[in-house]
Order: sequence, then C-alpha cells, then structure tokens
Amino acid sequence: MDKNTFSPTPPMGWNSYDYYNTEINEAQVRANADYMAAHLKEFGWEYVVIDIEWYATLAGSENRLYQYIPFGELMMDEYSRLIPDPVRFPSSAGGKGFKPLADYIHSLGLKFGIHIMRGIPRIAAHRHTALLGTSMTADMLADPSNICSWNPDMYGLRAHLPEAQLYYNSIMQLYAEWGVDYIKCDDICREDAVTAHTEINLLHNAIVACGRPIVLSLSPGPAKISEAAYYAENANMWRITDDFWDSWPLLKDMFRRCELWQGKAEPGCWPDCDMLPVGIIGGCFGDRVERKSALTGDELKTMMSLWGIFGSPLMIGGELTKMDTSSLSLLTNRELLAIHKCGKYAMQMERTDDHAIWMSKDPETDTGYIAMFNLADEERAVHFWVSSAADRGMKPYNGGPIREIWTDTTADIITGGLACIVPAHGVKVLKY
Repeated sequence: MDKNTFSPTPPMGWNSYDYYNTEINEAQVRANADYMAAHLKEFGWEYVVIDIEWYATLAGSENRLYQYIPFGELMMDEYSRLIPDPVRFPSSAGGKGFKPLADYIHSLGLKFGIHIMRGIPRIAAHRHTALLGTSMTADMLADPSNICSWNPDMYGLRAHLPEAQLYYNSIMQLYAEWGVDYIKCDDICREDAVTAHTEINLLHNAIVACGRPIVLSLSPGPAKISEAAYYAENANMWRITDDFWDSWPLLKDMFRRCELWQGKAEPGCWPDCDMLPVGIIGGCFGDRVERKSALTGDELKTMMSLWGIFGSPLMIGGELTKMDTSSLSLLTNRELLAIHKCGKYAMQMERTDDHAIWMSKDPETDTGYIAMFNLADEERAVHFWVSSAADRGMKPYNGGPIREIWTDTTADIITGGLACIVPAHGVKVLKY
C-alpha cells in the first residue's frame, strides 16, 4: 500500500489538545465533530483527533501539580495495548474500544484520529502482561532505560527484536479494527531516544501491514532536516517545531523554520507547523481558565497565510463549539484553502528581519500567488519585484488585476513589481 495515497494534500482537521489538554471526553468529541460537519466539512476540514491520555483513568485530576500523573492507572487489554478509559468514553465499554465513536464520526462524513506515545506502557512491563502473537511478555520487550523525558506512561522498546515489530503490528491492527484514520505518534519526531529512528519505521511497517490507509503524523519537533528523506519514506507529516502557541515571537520564528523546510513537501508527505491556536483555547490547563487566542487579528491572518502557502497540515486547536464568526472566517477562506493545496510549489523569495515574501502556483488553473508578510512592529510598505518570479520557477506576472484574498481588494502595481501597505505583523496575499 502506497502511503502517498493517504494524504495527497495536507491534512485538515481539529485536535483536542489546545483546549482540553489530557481531559477530553466522548460527549465533547462528538460535539466538536458535529460542529465540524455542520460548519467546516464543506471547506475540506475532515479529521477529528483525540490527543494525549485518552487511556488514563484520572487524567487531569492533579492538573495543578502534574500534566501527566506519574505512574497513573492506564486502561489496557490483555495484550498490553492501551484502550479508552470507559468513564470518559462510555461507548468503548465491553471491549468495543473506539469503534462506536469512530463509526459516529464516519457517519458525519468525517475521519477519526488518535494520539499515541512511542513504545509500550510501563504498567504493562511492571505487570508482565502478554503480547499478541508471541510468548514474550511486556517486561521482556520494554527497555526501562529508554523513556520519555516529559511523559511517564511508556517505556521504549528493544527495537532490534522482531517482537518490537509484532507489538506495533498488534496495536495498529487494533486501531484498524476501530476504524482509525489518523495516528499522531509522540516522543518520536526529534528522535530524542536512540530507538526513535527505528520505531518510526516500525510504525510505518505496521500501518502497511494493517491494510488500512492510516495517516501517520510524527511529534514533537523540531524534526531533523537531515532526516527529511527518511520522514518522507515512513510518515505523512512531521513536526518542524516544538509546541506552537499563540505568541508573536513563536510565529515570527516559524518563518525561519519554513525557510529551512521549503521544497520538502510532496503529495503524501508534509512538514508540519503544528496546530492553529484559533478561537478559544486553554480551558483545561493549569488554572482551567479558557482564553481567547492572544494573537491579534493581523497575526492570525499571518499564521493562516504562512501555514497555507507553505502547505502545512492544518489542525485547529480551539474549541469548535465556542468558535466566533471572525475565527470561523479565517478557517473558511476558500481562496486561502485553494493555495493550501499547492504546497508542493511553495517557495520563499525573500526574508529579512522586517519582511518575508512567499510565492506559490497552481499549474492546473495557471494561477499565481504572492504572500507579502510584514514582520516589523509597525505598518510599512512591502515591495516585491515580480520580474524575479519566472527565474525561480514561479508564474510570471503578465499584466491584469492582482487581487488580495483577505480583503477582496486590488493591489497596487508598480513598474516591474508590487507595493502593498501591510499592517504590523500582518500580511497581504495576492492572486493573479
């Protein structure tokens, strides 16, 4: 099975983490899926992804002390495979797993995803539980020196043993039976552990073996640019940054990261700028006080425009049922989403401390795109000499109107180029 058929364009969806942290429950997943089906599906948004600790029985109960409870109780089946906590996901009771919830999401015309951690549950190793298809037990496969520095749930595997592939095959077989369409695997992308490189390949092999087209997303970043070809061989998307939140310094730094990774996208393989902190976020972190994204309106357009023209996967982080109309309009700009599908052709033309210029094109419609970003702290004019576009494989400008997609206005054309007045931390995205 060719992995590149799984995600020919960058995946688009919603992930529970930015609002719910470790605490999402079934009713909340269904409510967000319902909103996506009603308001976002027609624009191409399709994945509903449950993030970390859906298997933890007391997740979030000690939130002021721990994000992840040290050595907490995790739900498992008889083969050391994590299963949903039935208190939070009641339809999973009786060994049904996530199949009833996945079936519901599929009934809406959407796709279902889950977060996993690299490795095998520590609790399985401590209890010497069984593994499917082998007489080896979890303690014999786990490597207690191979741990995640920030989450206590898992041990890494003795990845050189054939049973490591059998274990990953067994969990992917289970996910396929549930109807999972998307896996976000954590503690693996930046390869902190010595076995992470091998485990990426084990996961890929397991997806191929299960026979279901499951998109594989690798986290957290930053991914290693030296391993770009390896990620593309084994995964569909990989994080080029650590966790991205609603901060201008983090957003401005993303231009450096996108410059590094430009040209590495291809159908089925997408460098990932992380989630979009749009709308209401943070409801289950620390003091449990939700907040509106701290990014200004112009900064949010900059974020959407960079992720869009670069061709990053788009995963909404805000609580969908609390989405305001201005945030919704950011997510449903059809022309930006058309640019997003052309990420294979994206190219940075210029970048200074004050501005950045990106271009892309759609060969099927013979359309060109230019994004002019103002990275400075005050409004300023941004210029771009379009005559340089053809020299770098972009669509040349041969006259005619150039329209700005966020404001639906016409851009100023000067001899040999363009000039736009761009607000501080803002963007003009031009179509010609």
